[in-house]
Amino acid sequence: MTLRAAPNFRAVWAIYRVEMARAFRTVLQSIISPVISTSLYFVVFGSAIGSRINEIDGIAYGAFIVPGLMMLSLLTQSISNASFAIYFPKFVGSIYELLSAPVSYLEIIIAYVGGAATKSIILGLIILATAALFVPLRIEHPFWMIAFLVLTAVTFSLFGFIIGIWAKTFEQLQLVPLLIVTPLTFLGGSFYSIHMLPGIWKTITLFNPVVYLISGFRWSFYGKADVSVGVSLGMTLVFLAICIAIVAWIFRTGYRLRN
Repeated sequence: MTLRAAPNFRAVWAIYRVEMARAFRTVLQSIISPVISTSLYFVVFGSAIGSRINEIDGIAYGAFIVPGLMMLSLLTQSISNASFAIYFPKFVGSIYELLSAPVSYLEIIIAYVGGAATKSIILGLIILATAALFVPLRIEHPFWMIAFLVLTAVTFSLFGFIIGIWAKTFEQLQLVPLLIVTPLTFLGGSFYSIHMLPGIWKTITLFNPVVYLISGFRWSFYGKADVSVGVSLGMTLVFLAICIAIVAWIFRTGYRLRN
């Protein structure tokens, strides 16, 4: 594969369009199922815990958990969409045709990661609209809400892309989202404020990177945050930079791409 002066926008658009078409062909699995699951979380936690906790930081409990539920779906779906998108060409062998085509590594990443992130953002906005049917929502910082939404979707789509390259089986694709990302999200303040925890557990929770994502995202809604918004944004950008560096290393070395 050789680098060209002019980017191949047609190739990027072709891959992106295929990924988006696959999502709409499986709309029940890609869109409806996550929305139903998140709605059930909302109803169960909002009813069971909301009856005992009326407000957190002056925010009605039902509204308080909406950013956390959006982040839960955003993280898992970004990883799943991107990991499957690149793993399937490896599985069927078409990855070699892609690597030998006049498409640069950067264009491949933009197409696959862009498609996965777009699907996750659409899903997040649908969940937001669904939540608005249950509780009154307000978004105090809409620009930052969109910024955190896009940054998180792109970052974890890159993370999913890495998992898709690393995985050798379909079971390994689900390993990280199910056993690592989902527990970290549940323990990252999705359904509570970390200020409610005892001192030692609050300190331990700060080592959970998802805490900073959820805190910054919740701040964009209600102006309330468990940690500094600047720290939340900085942690997101650091993780994005790490993912970019790993993806660059994968294409430079051909790790699990050429064999």
